[in-house]
Amino acid sequence: MPLLEIANETVFGNRLDAWFSTALFFIISAAVIIAIRHLALARLKSLSKRTSNKLDDAIVAGAERVGWPFYVFVSLAASATYVGLGGFGRRVIDLSTLAAVLFYAVRFLQFVIEGLVERYAASSQKNGKAQDPTILYFFAKLGGYLLWLVAALVLVDNAGYDITALIAGLGVAGIAIALGLQNILSDIFSSLSIYFDKPFKVGDFIILGTDMGVVKRIGIKTTRLQALQGEEIVISNRELTESRIHNFGKMSQRRVEFRFNITYETPLGKIKKVNELVKRSIHRVEGARLDRVHFKKFGEYSLDFEAVYYFPNANYNAYMDAQQTINYSLIELFSKEGIEFAYPLQRIMLSQEKEHGILISEGKRPR
Repeated sequence: MPLLEIANETVFGNRLDAWFSTALFFIISAAVIIAIRHLALARLKSLSKRTSNKLDDAIVAGAERVGWPFYVFVSLAASATYVGLGGFGRRVIDLSTLAAVLFYAVRFLQFVIEGLVERYAASSQKNGKAQDPTILYFFAKLGGYLLWLVAALVLVDNAGYDITALIAGLGVAGIAIALGLQNILSDIFSSLSIYFDKPFKVGDFIILGTDMGVVKRIGIKTTRLQALQGEEIVISNRELTESRIHNFGKMSQRRVEFRFNITYETPLGKIKKVNELVKRSIHRVEGARLDRVHFKKFGEYSLDFEAVYYFPNANYNAYMDAQQTINYSLIELFSKEGIEFAYPLQRIMLSQEKEHGILISEGKRPR
């Protein structure tokens, strides 16, 4: 058979000479695209090393993961377009190219998103921010699944199928699932609110109603506290976002108010020294800042004083150590000055009178 007749043979709707031209242009375009890929990656790597931004590093790493099928099908599609192929063969090439592009585009976006999440989590731990990245990992995975769903719908639509009914069915199914999982979805979105609003973080001591403890983990559905007694408290995220929370982890300094009493028998001169003695005791605690000291009132059995100071540490044990130091100092200084602490005391005065042979006892108010 003459070569001219062979070249005029039709295969998949195109002449053989068109297929030969496509193959030749494919080889040239593939070589050009691969060369451009290597040069572009080398340039991007050089630029990313000069910046501290993590986004460009994730993009470069994602681009390196794009495999050879992507470049093969892109080169094939470019060749078919240049030569002008048509028919069934062109349709197969276009759909195969679209599938390869969608596949690697979704993989690239997934890798970039997950890489950014991992780098953010590592950076948070390095900087001492005890933030649990579980929520971000979850939504990164969820975003990846949604990307695959969109890619599949785009491919089916380009294959010539009507996806309107499919999208409507997915919408109805989504509504039904959302209604059935209403409480779970509420907890999931509450966890997202907690993550970005940051009312508390892992390691904070919080009080929620009658529950209190240190936040150990912020999950997708629940948050877990370690109570002071040692047990674990599990609270739904929805309940946390709807309740009033006392977060002692946000406290930069602690305001401390304490009271003490001295006896009524204390002389006025020594009573006036009490304020100075309290100031000296508070100043013995490093970082403590006195706010006020006052002789507050006359109590039932004592003279009542009230003192307020600020302690620059949110840790409860550190606060108790500071208060203990102040108490020891007050005992020491009051002992030197001869000032006595008061305690509940009832004193009864008795008098004896004989009237018609009856013994009468008369009581006075306690002091």
